[in-house]
Parts: sequence; structure tokens; C-alpha cells
Amino acid sequence: MTSGLYFDHPACLEHDPRAHLPAHPDTPERLYAIEQALERRGWLGWERRQAPAAGERELEFVHSAAHVSAIRELCAFGGGAIDADTFVGEASYRAALHAVGCACAMTTALMAREAEVGFCGVRPSGHHAEPSRAMGFCLFNNVAIAAELAIRELGAQRVFVLDWDVHHGNGTAEAFRRRSDVLFASIHQAGLFPGSGPLSDVGSGEGEGYTINLPVPAGSEEDLWLSLLEHVVLPAAVAFEPDLVLVSAGFDAHREDPLAGVRLETSSFGEMARHVRDMAQSVGAPLGAVLEGGYEPVVLAACVVETLDALAGSEQPHSAAPEALLTSRAAAQIGHYWPL
Repeated sequence: MTSGLYFDHPACLEHDPRAHLPAHPDTPERLYAIEQALERRGWLGWERRQAPAAGERELEFVHSAAHVSAIRELCAFGGGAIDADTFVGEASYRAALHAVGCACAMTTALMAREAEVGFCGVRPSGHHAEPSRAMGFCLFNNVAIAAELAIRELGAQRVFVLDWDVHHGNGTAEAFRRRSDVLFASIHQAGLFPGSGPLSDVGSGEGEGYTINLPVPAGSEEDLWLSLLEHVVLPAAVAFEPDLVLVSAGFDAHREDPLAGVRLETSSFGEMARHVRDMAQSVGAPLGAVLEGGYEPVVLAACVVETLDALAGSEQPHSAAPEALLTSRAAAQIGHYWPL
């Protein structure tokens, strides 16, 4: 029995924004470092699979046809700048199709119960990509498309998406803002790019209460993140009773990441993964994670190894004492909608 399913594709290495901005932090070395670290550990018993490219039909589950066409054509003409942070080259469209394809293949395999856990080691990332806008290094929203695929075609009635990247997952939030079949939760550094995700934003219309935004201050450490996860996010997720759990797994909340100011340790990601794994098991849902940020390659690789080991392991998570101020404030807000 495999520990889990790991999806990737060599095309994801071909996307390289440094052709337009030499100091860009989203480099292929991020994936090379992950692969080398996992190779040294025998891939932790995970089965490695390459996924086919997604088609434009899958992209348009979430994104407008005009957005898909604009990215495709920009890449076909050699690439360039989308905004001050987001650049594409000729190979970027193919890389993005395979990133989405990996997320979709993982979701299909999980919903067919080929495994209980999966991970996608892909780039470009996706969680900032809004339905009609690429931004924040992201072209297409890998996790949002995977969630939509599960609901439209794979029999899921409810999907829970947790985003633990240090930056708010604005694209995923916007994709499901008015929906009650996707519960979205994001723990992120307050005031950091893209500047969205206040505690007061809980979704709108039929989706009111189905968005959980938990901003934390710069300098926050593991105790606060685990407190919010254990005492706010996961009780809501259990009450939601998802058929599938997806994680936007960014690792840029690590203390050594150059793009943020949070102080998680490598072991913190394993601890979060164990909490989410146990929650998914308690509701009988498979669990898949898709790589987002993390910009110090050696640290990123160590965090991914820690996470995969935790997802497929049996070690129990440590219970966190409720943090007094921010956790109680968040619980007061989210408790209007979910039993905490």
C-alpha cells in the first residue's frame, strides 16, 4: 500500500520568470530541491506520477475564456510581464497546464480512493489567480479548479480548502465567495501581499459564512497558527462535513523565507499537516495538497518532506492551548456560522 500519491511533471521546471526579472524568487530550483530531498528519502514510500496537461475546458471551470486566451497568446508570442511581479515565457503556458493537470489528476485519484493522501509538486502556483486575473506569480488557480472538478464531475457535494500559505489566497476566495458547497479558510500574514483577507470578510450571498479569513501579525509563531487551526478552522471543517479536503500548501510562513515575516519552524508544517490529516480522517474524506509558495529552496524542500511524512504517518498531533486574544476574536466572528 503506497503512503500517498505524488504528482509532478517536468514541464513545471520550464517556467522561469528570471528571463524577465533576474532576481525573481520563483525559480525552478524550488522544485529541484524538493525532488532531491525526497529522492534521498526514497520518496517516503509515496508513488510518483506524472500527470497530463489540463485542457482549456478544465481551466474554464474557474477562469473566463478571455483570461485563458490572454495567457495562452502572451506565452505563444514569447511571454512578458503581466504585472510587476508576474512574468511568463513561451514555456509558461505548458507549465501551467501541467500544474492544473496534476491537481486534477490527484483529485480524480483521491476521489476514486486510489489513496487517502496526495501532493502536487508543481509550479506556477495558483492561489492568487482570480477568475479573470493572473497575479502574484499565479496564472491559473490549481486548487480552485481541482475543487470545481470534484464537485462537477467526481461526485463531491462539499469541498473544504485550507490555505496555509503566508499570503492570503485571494483567488480561491473570489472563486467561491458566493458558494456554500466550498468552505475556504486562509491563515495568512496581515498586511502582506495582496492585502486582502480581513477577519470580517466571511463571503457573501449564499456563501456568507463559508469564507474564513484569519490574518495574523508579522512575527507570529507556531502556537498562534496551531491555535487558530485547531480551535477555529478545523471545528468548522468538521461541521461542514466535506467529501474532499484540499490544502494550498505554501511554505513561506517559515522563519527563513525571504518574502514574509512569520516565524514558523520546519516542524510546524508537519504539525499542521497532522491536524488536517486527522480531521480529514474523522469525516472520511481524502486529503490532497498542492504546492504554493516557499522561496528558500533548501528550507522549502525540508518543509515538504516534513509535510509528506506527516500526511502519511500515524503520529498524533499536539493539542494547542487556545491563544487568548486573536483566537478568541476569530472564534467570536466565525462562531456566528459554525459550532466551535
